[in-house]
Amino acid sequence: MTERAYHHGNLREALLTRAWATIDDDGLDALSMRQLARDVGVSHGASARHFADRTALLDAIAVTGFERMNAALTEAVTSEPTFDARLRAAGLAYVRFAVDHPAILDLMYKAKHHPDASPELLELSRASMAAVVALVAESQAKGEIREGDVERQALVVFAAVHGVAALATDDLLDGVAWQDAAESTIAVVLGAFAAG
Repeated sequence: MTERAYHHGNLREALLTRAWATIDDDGLDALSMRQLARDVGVSHGASARHFADRTALLDAIAVTGFERMNAALTEAVTSEPTFDARLRAAGLAYVRFAVDHPAILDLMYKAKHHPDASPELLELSRASMAAVVALVAESQAKGEIREGDVERQALVVFAAVHGVAALATDDLLDGVAWQDAAESTIAVVLGAFAAG
């Protein structure tokens, strides 16, 4: 490919796609701006017109990661009718994303804490937790789960599910399938939230 092939604005997307694949396959340390430009067939200067530096590129990859993860969570939640089923579906979707893209998920959380994190990244990074808060609040209002501090209950949900994701991606489940670990953890959370 040449720079000429990207005159309609495809270069940014090509760089993002290749960078995602590199990090996903080989980890963040494998990503080089110069190699990335070579991989898509352009000069380093051409890639710099879209991403001023590595930090800007990583921010954009993190944005893409949160977009994809949030879409998976939204799809999971909207496909189920009850709190129990919605929480289970969302929890499994989150752990699946983590297991499928461990290096990307790690980058997403690191990038959102970077001093130069973009407003778009910060907004997207808060969306999944906001969705859990909304789910808990709605389910309390319907009497599906016990009343309590909505934000604290949402934090418990996130901590439990993210904990399983971290154990799975760090290979610390001692042979237990991540699906089984997630199901068991979610069942405990649901039991704690059960209405009176």
